[in-house]
Amino acid sequence: MENKQNNIKEKQEEADSKDYEDTEETGKENTEKRSAPFVSSADRIRRLINQAFTAEEPGGETPARKYARHYSFRAVVRGRHAWHHFFIFLQWIVIALVMGVICGLVGAAFRKCLDFAAQYAGANSWTIYLLPAAGLLIVFSYRIMDIKKDEGTNSILRAARAEDASALRVAPLIFLATFLTHFFQGSAGREGAALQIGGSIGSFIGRKLHFTKYEHQMAVLCGMSASFCALLGTPLAAAVFSIEVAGVGTVFYAGLVPSVLASMTAMMTARQFGVMPMIFAAAEAQRQDPAMFAKVMVLSVIMALMSILYCFSMHASMRVYARLFKNPYIRVVAGGVVVILLTLLFGSHRYNGVGMPVITAALAGSARPEDFILKLILTALTLGAGYKGGEIIPTFFIGASLGCVLAPFLGLDPMFAAEIGLIGLFCGSVNCPLSSILMSVELFGGGNFVFFGTAAAVSYMLSGYYSLYSGQKFMNSKLIPIPFERTAK
Repeated sequence: MENKQNNIKEKQEEADSKDYEDTEETGKENTEKRSAPFVSSADRIRRLINQAFTAEEPGGETPARKYARHYSFRAVVRGRHAWHHFFIFLQWIVIALVMGVICGLVGAAFRKCLDFAAQYAGANSWTIYLLPAAGLLIVFSYRIMDIKKDEGTNSILRAARAEDASALRVAPLIFLATFLTHFFQGSAGREGAALQIGGSIGSFIGRKLHFTKYEHQMAVLCGMSASFCALLGTPLAAAVFSIEVAGVGTVFYAGLVPSVLASMTAMMTARQFGVMPMIFAAAEAQRQDPAMFAKVMVLSVIMALMSILYCFSMHASMRVYARLFKNPYIRVVAGGVVVILLTLLFGSHRYNGVGMPVITAALAGSARPEDFILKLILTALTLGAGYKGGEIIPTFFIGASLGCVLAPFLGLDPMFAAEIGLIGLFCGSVNCPLSSILMSVELFGGGNFVFFGTAAAVSYMLSGYYSLYSGQKFMNSKLIPIPFERTAK
C-alpha cells in the first residue's frame, strides 16, 4: 500500500516537472518572438514574394504573371476604346468641316440672291404683279421634280430624328422657289428655307458615305446648323437649334461638336464672300429689380399668346386654301392675287419680302402699331398658298414690332421691349428655349441675359404645344417632368 502511494507521488512530480518545462519553453519562444518582430515580418514578406514569382498554380502560371496579363489586357481594351472615341471625334471634325464649307458656299449664294431680290423689288414695285406667274413656275418646278406634296421643313425634321431621308433635289428647288417668292415680293422669310437646303445636303452626303441611321441623322444636323448660321451668323444658336427643334425635350449632345464646328465653318466661309452676320443696336442693360421682372413676364405672356396666334394662322391659311382650291396651280395664283390686293390696300410694300428695314427700325425703338398684325396676315396668306420661304424671320418682324409698340404701356425702353418681343415670339413659335437664349446673346449681347432667359422660359411654357412646324415632336410635358410623345399642333 505504501509502495503504491509512493509511485503515485513520483508520477505526480514528473508531470509537474514536464508542465513546468513546457511552460518555460513556450515562454521562451514568446520572448524570442517579441524580441525579434522585424525578422518575422521580413520573413513573411520574403515568403509572399517567393510564392508570387516561384510557386505555380495548377495552370502552370505564377500569380504575378496572371495579374500582369490581366491588367495588360485591361490596358489594351481601354486604349482601343479611347482610340475609337478619338477616331470618331476626328471623323466628325472632317465631316463637319466639309459640310461647313459646302453649306457656307451655298448659304452665301442664297443670301446674295435674296439680297439682290430685295433690292431689285424695292426699286421696282411693279414686280409684285408677276407674283401669280412666279407661283405657277414654283408649282411646276416641284411637280416636274416629282414632289407633288411638299412638306417643307417638316420632312427635314423627320430626317433629323432619323425617321426619314431627304432628297438632294429639295435644295435647288427651295433655293429657286424662295428666290422667286422674294423677287416678286411675296411675304416670307429665309432661314426656314436654309434649314431645308442644309438638311437635304447633309442627307445626301450621309447616303453617299453609307452612314448608319444615326450617323445619317448627325449629318443632317450638321447641314441644318451650317446653312442656318451662314444666313443668320449665330453659330451657337444655329447648332443648338438644329439639335433642339426636331425633338423638343431631348437634346442629342453627341451632335453638339460637329454642329458647332459646321456652323463656325459655314459662317467663316460666308464671310469670305461678303456675307456678314446680322448686327443690331443693343439696348442698355436694364436694372434687375422685381418691377422690371414683372414687366418682362407680362410682355413674355403676350408673346406666348401671339406665338399661338401666329402658328394657328399659318396652319389655318394652308387648310383654307386647300379646301377652297383643290388644284395647286389655281391655289397659288389665287394666293398671289390676294397678296397683290392686300398690298394695294395697305398702301405700302413694307410687309412684303423679308422686311429687314422694319425689323431694324423696331429694334432701334421705332415701329407702327399695325406692323405686327399686317405682317402676320400677309405672311400667312403668302406661304399658305404655296409660295416658299422661311417662317423664322417673320417672327423677328412680328415680335420686335409688337414689343416696341407695347413698350410705352409697360413702362419699358422701346429697344429693350423689341428685343424681348423678338426672343419671346421666336421661342414660343419654335419651342426651342436654349437656342433662343443663345441667340439673344449672339444678337444683342449679354447685358440683359437674365431677362432674355426669363422671356424664353415664360413664352416656352405658355405657348402650349403649338409650333410653326406640324412635324415637330414633343418628348416631355411643358408643365411637369413627365416623358411623353406628341406631335405639335
